[in-house]
Amino acid sequence: MTVSQRKRPTGGERKRRAILRTVQSPFNSKAMDSALVTLILILSVCRIGAARPFSTSLVNATTENLKTTSQVSDHTPIHRDLGYDTSSCETGNPIDDCWRCDLNWEANHRKLADCAIGFGRDAIGGRDGALYVVTEPSDDAVDPKPGTLRYAVIQTEPLWIIFKSDMNIVLKEELLMNSYKTIDGRGHQVHISNGPCITLHLVTNIIIHGIHVHDCKPGGNTMVRDSPTHVGHRSVSDGDGISLHGAKHVWVDHVSLARCTDGLLDATRGSTAITVSNSYFTQHNKVMLLGHSDSYVADKSMQATIAYNLFGEGLVQRMPRCRHGYFEVVNNDYTQWGMYAIGGSAAPTIHSKGNRYTASNNPSAKNVTKRMDSPESEWKTWDWSSHGDLFLNGAIFIASGVGGSSNYGNEASIEAKSSSLVGVFTTSAGALSCKAGSTC
Repeated sequence: MTVSQRKRPTGGERKRRAILRTVQSPFNSKAMDSALVTLILILSVCRIGAARPFSTSLVNATTENLKTTSQVSDHTPIHRDLGYDTSSCETGNPIDDCWRCDLNWEANHRKLADCAIGFGRDAIGGRDGALYVVTEPSDDAVDPKPGTLRYAVIQTEPLWIIFKSDMNIVLKEELLMNSYKTIDGRGHQVHISNGPCITLHLVTNIIIHGIHVHDCKPGGNTMVRDSPTHVGHRSVSDGDGISLHGAKHVWVDHVSLARCTDGLLDATRGSTAITVSNSYFTQHNKVMLLGHSDSYVADKSMQATIAYNLFGEGLVQRMPRCRHGYFEVVNNDYTQWGMYAIGGSAAPTIHSKGNRYTASNNPSAKNVTKRMDSPESEWKTWDWSSHGDLFLNGAIFIASGVGGSSNYGNEASIEAKSSSLVGVFTTSAGALSCKAGSTC
Protein backbone atom coordinates (compact mmCIF):
# COMPACT_ATOMS: atom_id res chain seq x y z
CA MET A 1 0.00 0.00 0.00
CA THR A 2 1.39 3.41 -1.00
CA VAL A 3 1.39 6.39 1.30
CA SER A 4 -1.34 8.12 -0.72
CA GLN A 5 -3.53 5.02 -0.31
CA ARG A 6 -3.33 4.94 3.43
CA LYS A 7 -6.51 5.83 5.22
CA ARG A 8 -6.15 8.97 7.31
CA PRO A 9 -6.94 8.29 10.95
CA THR A 10 -10.17 9.78 12.23
CA GLY A 11 -10.03 12.64 14.72
CA GLY A 12 -10.86 10.25 17.55
CA GLU A 13 -8.21 7.77 16.48
CA ARG A 14 -5.61 10.56 16.12
CA LYS A 15 -6.46 11.74 19.60
CA ARG A 16 -6.20 8.23 21.00
CA ARG A 17 -2.80 7.70 19.35
CA ALA A 18 -1.49 11.10 20.44
CA ILE A 19 -2.51 10.56 24.05
CA LEU A 20 -1.09 7.04 24.04
CA ARG A 21 2.25 8.32 22.72
CA THR A 22 2.20 11.06 25.33
CA VAL A 23 1.60 8.64 28.16
CA GLN A 24 4.33 6.36 26.83
CA SER A 25 6.84 9.22 26.46
CA PRO A 26 9.32 9.52 29.33
CA PHE A 27 9.28 12.73 31.31
CA ASN A 28 11.04 14.21 34.28
CA SER A 29 8.69 14.24 37.23
CA LYS A 30 10.53 17.22 38.71
CA ALA A 31 9.62 19.26 35.59
CA MET A 32 5.97 18.34 35.62
CA ASP A 33 3.67 18.49 38.58
CA SER A 34 0.85 16.13 39.37
CA ALA A 35 -1.78 18.50 37.99
CA LEU A 36 -0.34 18.21 34.47
CA VAL A 37 -0.24 14.44 34.74
CA THR A 38 -3.90 14.52 35.74
CA LEU A 39 -4.67 16.71 32.72
CA ILE A 40 -3.17 14.14 30.36
CA LEU A 41 -5.17 11.34 31.92
CA ILE A 42 -8.40 13.33 31.72
CA LEU A 43 -7.85 14.20 28.05
CA SER A 44 -7.12 10.61 27.28
CA VAL A 45 -10.66 9.85 28.27
CA CYS A 46 -12.71 12.39 27.64
CA ARG A 47 -2.64 37.67 -4.52
CA ILE A 48 0.07 42.37 -13.44
CA GLY A 49 -1.23 43.75 -16.09
CA ALA A 50 -3.49 46.55 -17.46
CA ALA A 51 -6.37 47.65 -15.30
CA ARG A 52 -9.94 47.08 -16.36
CA PRO A 53 -13.18 47.69 -14.49
CA PHE A 54 -14.70 44.76 -12.65
CA SER A 55 -18.33 44.01 -13.46
CA THR A 56 -19.44 43.93 -9.85
CA SER A 57 -18.38 45.40 -6.54
CA LEU A 58 -18.81 44.50 -2.94
CA VAL A 59 -21.84 46.77 -2.58
CA ASN A 60 -23.70 44.52 -5.06
CA ALA A 61 -23.34 41.56 -2.79
CA THR A 62 -26.61 40.25 -1.46
CA THR A 63 -27.41 40.35 2.21
CA GLU A 64 -27.07 36.59 2.15
CA ASN A 65 -23.35 37.03 1.53
CA LEU A 66 -22.63 40.22 3.47
CA LYS A 67 -23.74 39.42 6.96
CA THR A 68 -22.99 42.83 8.40
CA THR A 69 -21.44 46.06 7.17
CA SER A 70 -20.76 47.43 10.63
CA GLN A 71 -17.15 47.91 11.65
CA VAL A 72 -15.91 46.23 14.79
CA SER A 73 -15.19 49.37 16.77
CA ASP A 74 -15.95 47.83 20.15
CA HIS A 75 -13.60 44.92 19.62
CA THR A 76 -12.92 43.21 22.90
CA PRO A 77 -10.08 40.74 23.36
CA ILE A 78 -11.14 37.16 23.82
CA HIS A 79 -9.01 36.76 26.91
CA ARG A 80 -11.93 37.29 29.20
CA ASP A 81 -14.23 35.55 31.67
CA LEU A 82 -16.57 33.44 29.55
CA GLY A 83 -18.97 33.05 32.44
CA TYR A 84 -18.42 29.36 33.06
CA ASP A 85 -15.72 26.94 34.03
CA THR A 86 -13.37 26.34 31.08
CA SER A 87 -10.86 24.14 32.85
CA SER A 88 -12.30 20.90 31.45
CA CYS A 89 -11.67 21.92 27.82
CA GLU A 90 -8.35 23.72 28.19
CA THR A 91 -5.23 21.80 27.18
CA GLY A 92 -2.38 24.24 27.80
CA ASN A 93 -2.18 25.10 24.08
CA PRO A 94 -2.39 28.92 24.41
CA ILE A 95 -3.98 29.47 20.97
CA ASP A 96 -6.73 26.91 21.43
CA ASP A 97 -7.35 27.83 25.05
CA CYS A 98 -7.88 31.43 23.90
CA TRP A 99 -11.09 30.61 21.97
CA ARG A 100 -12.11 26.96 21.78
CA CYS A 101 -13.89 26.92 25.14
CA ASP A 102 -16.34 29.61 23.99
CA LEU A 103 -19.77 28.05 23.47
CA ASN A 104 -20.67 31.10 21.36
CA TRP A 105 -17.67 30.94 19.03
CA GLU A 106 -20.00 31.10 15.99
CA ALA A 107 -21.29 34.49 17.12
CA ASN A 108 -17.75 35.65 17.85
CA HIS A 109 -15.80 34.58 14.76
CA ARG A 110 -13.52 37.62 14.80
CA LYS A 111 -12.41 37.07 18.36
CA LEU A 112 -10.02 34.49 16.91
CA ALA A 113 -7.81 37.37 15.72
CA ASP A 114 -6.80 37.97 19.35
CA CYS A 115 -5.33 34.53 19.73
CA ALA A 116 -2.25 34.45 17.49
CA ILE A 117 1.18 34.03 19.03
CA GLY A 118 4.75 34.24 17.79
CA PHE A 119 5.99 36.34 14.88
CA GLY A 120 2.57 36.37 13.18
CA ARG A 121 0.80 37.52 16.33
CA ASP A 122 -0.14 40.96 14.83
CA ALA A 123 -1.99 39.46 11.86
CA ILE A 124 -5.58 40.67 12.24
CA GLY A 125 -6.92 39.46 8.90
CA GLY A 126 -10.45 40.79 8.34
CA ARG A 127 -11.13 41.44 12.01
CA ASP A 128 -12.17 45.08 11.44
CA GLY A 129 -14.44 44.36 8.49
CA ALA A 130 -17.75 42.68 7.73
CA LEU A 131 -18.55 38.99 7.80
CA TYR A 132 -18.86 37.64 4.25
CA VAL A 133 -20.56 34.31 3.60
CA VAL A 134 -19.37 32.13 0.72
CA THR A 135 -22.53 30.47 -0.62
CA GLU A 136 -21.26 28.45 -3.60
CA PRO A 137 -18.06 26.66 -4.63
CA SER A 138 -17.86 27.79 -8.28
CA ASP A 139 -14.91 29.81 -9.56
CA ASP A 140 -14.08 32.24 -12.36
CA ALA A 141 -10.53 33.57 -12.35
CA VAL A 142 -11.39 36.79 -14.26
CA ASP A 143 -15.03 37.59 -13.41
CA PRO A 144 -15.84 35.91 -10.10
CA LYS A 145 -19.47 36.12 -9.11
CA PRO A 146 -20.73 37.33 -5.72
CA GLY A 147 -21.00 34.52 -3.24
CA THR A 148 -17.79 32.82 -4.32
CA LEU A 149 -14.55 32.65 -2.40
CA ARG A 150 -12.55 34.44 -5.10
CA TYR A 151 -15.04 37.33 -5.17
CA ALA A 152 -14.54 37.79 -1.45
CA VAL A 153 -10.77 37.58 -1.24
CA ILE A 154 -10.05 40.15 -3.99
CA GLN A 155 -12.04 42.94 -2.35
CA THR A 156 -10.15 45.95 -1.00
CA GLU A 157 -12.11 46.14 2.25
CA PRO A 158 -11.26 44.00 5.25
CA LEU A 159 -13.50 40.91 5.29
CA TRP A 160 -13.90 37.95 7.59
CA ILE A 161 -14.90 35.19 5.18
CA ILE A 162 -16.99 32.24 6.38
CA PHE A 163 -18.95 29.51 4.59
CA LYS A 164 -22.65 28.65 4.32
CA SER A 165 -22.10 24.91 4.08
CA ASP A 166 -19.57 22.18 3.44
CA MET A 167 -17.74 22.87 0.18
CA ASN A 168 -15.23 21.33 -2.22
CA ILE A 169 -13.73 24.26 -4.12
CA VAL A 170 -11.73 23.52 -7.27
CA LEU A 171 -10.07 26.77 -8.31
CA LYS A 172 -9.47 27.55 -11.99
CA GLU A 173 -6.31 29.53 -11.17
CA GLU A 174 -4.38 30.70 -8.11
CA LEU A 175 -6.52 32.34 -5.47
CA LEU A 176 -4.84 35.77 -5.23
CA MET A 177 -5.84 37.24 -1.90
CA ASN A 178 -6.00 40.94 -1.11
CA SER A 179 -4.84 42.33 2.24
CA TYR A 180 -6.84 42.22 5.45
CA LYS A 181 -8.73 39.01 4.81
CA THR A 182 -9.57 35.99 6.91
CA ILE A 183 -10.65 32.67 5.46
CA ASP A 184 -12.42 30.89 8.32
CA GLY A 185 -13.77 27.41 7.67
CA ARG A 186 -15.07 26.70 11.17
CA GLY A 187 -18.46 25.01 11.30
CA HIS A 188 -18.10 23.32 7.91
CA GLN A 189 -15.76 21.03 6.05
CA VAL A 190 -14.15 23.29 3.42
CA HIS A 191 -11.70 21.78 0.91
CA ILE A 192 -9.60 23.69 -1.63
CA SER A 193 -8.12 20.99 -3.82
CA ASN A 194 -7.40 19.49 -7.24
CA GLY A 195 -6.43 22.79 -8.87
CA PRO A 196 -4.21 25.80 -8.20
CA CYS A 197 -4.49 26.89 -4.59
CA ILE A 198 -3.75 29.93 -2.41
CA THR A 199 -1.22 32.70 -3.17
CA LEU A 200 -0.41 35.68 -0.93
CA HIS A 201 1.50 38.11 -3.17
CA LEU A 202 2.69 41.38 -1.61
CA VAL A 203 -0.19 41.46 0.85
CA THR A 204 -0.45 41.92 4.59
CA ASN A 205 -2.65 40.81 7.45
CA ILE A 206 -3.97 37.44 6.37
CA ILE A 207 -5.48 34.71 8.54
CA ILE A 208 -6.23 31.28 7.08
CA HIS A 209 -8.00 29.02 9.51
CA GLY A 210 -9.92 25.78 9.60
CA ILE A 211 -9.77 24.52 5.99
CA HIS A 212 -8.35 21.56 4.07
CA VAL A 213 -5.82 22.32 1.31
CA HIS A 214 -4.64 19.35 -0.72
CA ASP A 215 -3.78 17.93 -4.15
CA CYS A 216 -2.85 21.40 -5.42
CA LYS A 217 -1.60 21.77 -9.01
CA PRO A 218 0.25 24.40 -11.07
CA GLY A 219 -1.73 27.06 -12.89
CA GLY A 220 -0.97 30.30 -14.68
CA ASN A 221 0.15 31.58 -18.08
CA THR A 222 -3.22 33.28 -18.15
CA MET A 223 -5.17 36.26 -16.82
CA VAL A 224 -6.24 36.31 -13.19
CA ARG A 225 -8.07 39.00 -11.21
CA ASP A 226 -6.48 40.21 -7.96
CA SER A 227 -8.75 43.17 -7.13
CA PRO A 228 -12.08 44.63 -8.26
CA THR A 229 -10.20 47.02 -10.61
CA HIS A 230 -7.26 44.94 -11.80
CA VAL A 231 -6.73 41.76 -13.79
CA GLY A 232 -3.28 40.75 -14.95
CA HIS A 233 -1.24 38.00 -16.53
CA ARG A 234 0.12 35.35 -14.19
CA SER A 235 3.08 33.19 -15.08
CA VAL A 236 3.02 29.47 -14.33
CA SER A 237 2.73 28.76 -10.63
CA ASP A 238 4.51 26.01 -8.71
CA GLY A 239 1.51 24.14 -7.37
CA ASP A 240 2.00 25.02 -3.70
CA GLY A 241 -0.78 24.64 -1.19
CA ILE A 242 -0.24 28.07 0.37
CA SER A 243 2.40 30.31 -1.20
CA LEU A 244 3.69 33.56 0.31
CA HIS A 245 5.61 36.03 -1.88
CA GLY A 246 6.58 39.18 -0.01
CA ALA A 247 3.66 38.69 2.35
CA LYS A 248 3.73 40.07 5.89
CA HIS A 249 1.72 39.45 9.03
CA VAL A 250 0.33 36.04 8.12
CA TRP A 251 -1.20 33.46 10.45
CA VAL A 252 -2.06 29.95 9.25
CA ASP A 253 -3.86 27.98 11.94
CA HIS A 254 -5.73 24.67 12.08
CA VAL A 255 -5.23 23.91 8.38
CA SER A 256 -4.86 20.40 7.01
CA LEU A 257 -2.40 20.18 4.09
CA ALA A 258 -1.39 17.21 1.92
CA ARG A 259 -0.17 16.06 -1.50
CA CYS A 260 0.64 19.19 -3.51
CA THR A 261 2.82 19.43 -6.61
CA ASP A 262 5.52 21.54 -4.95
CA GLY A 263 5.41 22.70 -1.34
CA LEU A 264 2.57 22.48 1.10
CA LEU A 265 3.44 25.92 2.50
CA ASP A 266 6.24 28.07 1.08
CA ALA A 267 7.23 31.60 2.16
CA THR A 268 9.76 33.45 0.00
CA ARG A 269 10.91 36.83 -1.38
CA GLY A 270 10.83 38.94 1.74
CA SER A 271 7.88 37.39 3.51
CA THR A 272 7.99 37.84 7.28
CA ALA A 273 5.98 38.04 10.49
CA ILE A 274 4.56 34.54 10.00
CA THR A 275 3.04 32.02 12.37
CA VAL A 276 2.06 28.50 11.29
CA SER A 277 0.26 26.75 14.11
CA ASN A 278 -2.02 23.83 14.97
CA SER A 279 -1.82 22.51 11.41
CA TYR A 280 -1.65 18.94 10.14
CA PHE A 281 0.83 18.04 7.41
CA THR A 282 0.74 14.62 5.73
CA GLN A 283 1.72 12.65 2.61
CA HIS A 284 4.21 14.97 0.98
CA ASN A 285 7.87 15.30 0.08
CA LYS A 286 8.93 18.96 0.34
CA VAL A 287 6.70 20.21 3.12
CA MET A 288 7.64 23.80 3.99
CA LEU A 289 10.18 26.23 2.47
CA LEU A 290 11.08 29.42 4.34
CA GLY A 291 13.43 31.53 2.20
CA HIS A 292 13.67 31.94 -1.58
CA SER A 293 17.34 31.20 -2.35
CA ASP A 294 20.76 31.51 -0.79
CA SER A 295 21.42 34.61 -2.91
CA TYR A 296 18.14 36.33 -1.99
CA VAL A 297 19.45 38.30 0.97
CA ALA A 298 16.15 40.16 1.52
CA ASP A 299 15.02 37.04 3.34
CA LYS A 300 17.42 37.91 6.14
CA SER A 301 14.50 39.84 7.61
CA MET A 302 12.23 36.80 7.63
CA GLN A 303 10.87 35.76 11.00
CA ALA A 304 8.59 32.76 11.41
CA THR A 305 7.12 30.74 14.26
CA ILE A 306 6.19 27.09 13.72
CA ALA A 307 4.22 25.89 16.74
CA TYR A 308 1.82 23.14 17.88
CA ASN A 309 1.76 21.44 14.47
CA LEU A 310 1.48 17.74 13.76
CA PHE A 311 3.89 16.50 11.09
CA GLY A 312 2.24 13.20 10.31
CA GLU A 313 2.70 10.20 8.08
CA GLY A 314 4.31 10.16 4.66
CA LEU A 315 6.49 13.25 5.03
CA VAL A 316 10.05 13.29 3.72
CA GLN A 317 11.80 16.64 4.28
CA ARG A 318 11.53 20.43 4.81
CA MET A 319 9.65 20.69 8.08
CA PRO A 320 10.82 23.43 7.54
CA ARG A 321 13.78 24.11 5.23
CA CYS A 322 15.10 27.59 6.12
CA ARG A 323 17.32 30.30 4.64
CA HIS A 324 18.81 33.48 6.13
CA GLY A 325 16.14 34.42 8.68
CA TYR A 326 15.15 33.70 12.26
CA PHE A 327 12.94 30.70 12.95
CA GLU A 328 11.48 29.26 16.12
CA VAL A 329 10.10 25.74 16.12
CA VAL A 330 8.07 25.14 19.27
CA ASN A 331 6.08 22.22 20.71
CA ASN A 332 5.53 20.41 17.41
CA ASP A 333 5.07 16.68 17.01
CA TYR A 334 7.29 15.04 14.38
CA THR A 335 6.09 11.48 13.89
CA GLN A 336 8.90 10.38 11.50
CA TRP A 337 10.59 11.79 8.40
CA GLY A 338 12.04 10.17 5.31
CA MET A 339 15.25 12.24 5.03
CA TYR A 340 15.36 14.95 7.70
CA ALA A 341 12.95 17.18 9.58
CA ILE A 342 14.61 20.61 9.87
CA GLY A 343 17.12 21.82 7.29
CA GLY A 344 18.69 24.99 6.04
CA SER A 345 21.36 26.94 4.20
CA ALA A 346 22.68 30.53 4.13
CA ALA A 347 23.12 30.71 7.90
CA PRO A 348 19.57 30.78 9.23
CA THR A 349 18.96 30.98 12.97
CA ILE A 350 16.85 28.04 14.12
CA HIS A 351 15.72 27.51 17.70
CA SER A 352 14.00 24.21 18.42
CA LYS A 353 12.13 24.24 21.72
CA GLY A 354 10.02 21.59 23.39
CA ASN A 355 9.35 19.48 20.29
CA ARG A 356 8.89 15.73 20.11
CA TYR A 357 11.00 14.05 17.43
CA THR A 358 10.32 10.40 16.64
CA ALA A 359 12.74 8.95 14.10
CA SER A 360 11.78 6.14 11.74
CA ASN A 361 13.44 2.75 11.88
CA ASN A 362 15.68 3.74 8.95
CA PRO A 363 19.16 3.95 10.47
CA SER A 364 20.21 6.62 7.94
CA ALA A 365 17.32 8.94 8.87
CA LYS A 366 17.83 9.50 12.57
CA ASN A 367 19.17 13.05 12.30
CA VAL A 368 16.54 15.73 12.76
CA THR A 369 18.79 18.31 11.08
CA LYS A 370 20.46 18.79 7.70
CA ARG A 371 22.75 21.62 6.56
CA MET A 372 22.87 22.22 2.80
CA ASP A 373 25.43 23.74 0.45
CA SER A 374 28.04 24.53 3.11
CA PRO A 375 31.01 22.69 4.61
CA GLU A 376 31.07 21.95 8.32
CA SER A 377 33.72 24.60 8.85
CA GLU A 378 31.05 27.13 7.82
CA TRP A 379 27.81 25.71 9.21
CA LYS A 380 29.25 25.00 12.63
CA THR A 381 28.95 28.75 13.31
CA TRP A 382 25.23 28.84 12.45
CA ASP A 383 22.95 29.33 15.44
CA TRP A 384 20.92 26.11 15.61
CA SER A 385 19.87 25.12 19.08
CA SER A 386 17.73 22.55 20.83
CA HIS A 387 16.12 23.28 24.19
CA GLY A 388 13.90 20.80 26.00
CA ASP A 389 13.22 18.63 22.95
CA LEU A 390 12.27 14.97 23.31
CA PHE A 391 14.09 12.50 21.05
CA LEU A 392 12.58 9.06 20.47
CA ASN A 393 13.65 5.96 18.54
CA GLY A 394 17.24 7.19 18.17
CA ALA A 395 16.44 10.70 16.87
CA ILE A 396 19.32 13.19 17.22
CA PHE A 397 19.67 16.95 16.80
CA ILE A 398 23.09 18.33 15.84
CA ALA A 399 23.32 21.81 17.33
CA SER A 400 25.77 24.48 16.22
CA GLY A 401 26.83 28.05 16.78
CA VAL A 402 26.22 30.15 19.83
CA GLY A 403 23.26 28.12 21.02
CA GLY A 404 20.65 30.80 21.38
CA SER A 405 22.71 33.68 22.67
CA SER A 406 21.43 35.97 19.90
CA ASN A 407 18.64 38.27 21.01
CA TYR A 408 17.46 38.81 17.41
CA GLY A 409 13.68 38.53 17.41
CA ASN A 410 13.32 37.72 21.09
CA GLU A 411 10.43 40.13 21.42
CA ALA A 412 8.13 37.67 19.63
CA SER A 413 9.60 34.48 21.01
CA ILE A 414 7.11 32.17 22.70
CA GLU A 415 7.73 30.08 25.73
CA ALA A 416 7.94 26.36 25.10
CA LYS A 417 6.15 23.99 27.43
CA SER A 418 7.22 20.50 28.35
CA SER A 419 7.82 18.24 25.35
CA SER A 420 5.96 15.55 27.29
CA LEU A 421 2.74 17.47 26.64
CA VAL A 422 3.16 17.78 22.87
CA GLY A 423 0.70 14.95 22.22
CA VAL A 424 -1.98 16.84 24.14
CA PHE A 425 -1.23 20.17 22.40
CA THR A 426 -1.37 18.67 18.89
CA THR A 427 -4.14 16.09 19.19
CA SER A 428 -6.59 18.45 17.40
CA ALA A 429 -4.10 19.73 14.79
CA GLY A 430 -5.58 20.43 11.37
CA ALA A 431 -9.09 21.56 10.38
CA LEU A 432 -11.54 21.12 13.24
CA SER A 433 -15.06 19.71 13.27
CA CYS A 434 -16.88 22.57 15.01
CA LYS A 435 -20.59 22.63 15.77
CA ALA A 436 -22.59 25.71 16.69
CA GLY A 437 -23.62 25.84 20.32
CA SER A 438 -20.78 23.75 21.65
CA THR A 439 -17.11 24.15 22.29
CA CYS A 440 -15.09 23.71 19.13
